[in-house]
Amino acid sequence: MGGGELRGDDNIAKVSLVGVGMRSHAGVASKMFRVLAEENINIRMVSTSEIKISVVIDEKTMELAVRALHTAFGLDKDSIQSE
Repeated sequence: MGGGELRGDDNIAKVSLVGVGMRSHAGVASKMFRVLAEENINIRMVSTSEIKISVVIDEKTMELAVRALHTAFGLDKDSIQSE
C-alpha cells in the first residue's frame, strides 16, 4: 500500500451543536453553515449525526464562531424567567 506523509495541526478547534431537537427541526446545519460563512470562518471538516453537528475550524476564529452561533440560535438570551 505504501505510506505517505502525515501532517498534524495544533491550531484547530472543534465546535459542535448538540441536541435531540435537531431530529425534528430541519435546517439546523444550514443555519450553522450560513452563520459561519457570514463571519468568514472557513470550515475545514464537518461531522454529523442525528443529534450533533461538528465543524473543525481555525483556532483563532473559535471565539467568534461560538459567539455568532450562540446569538443565531438564541443561546445568549436569559433562559431563566422571573417568577
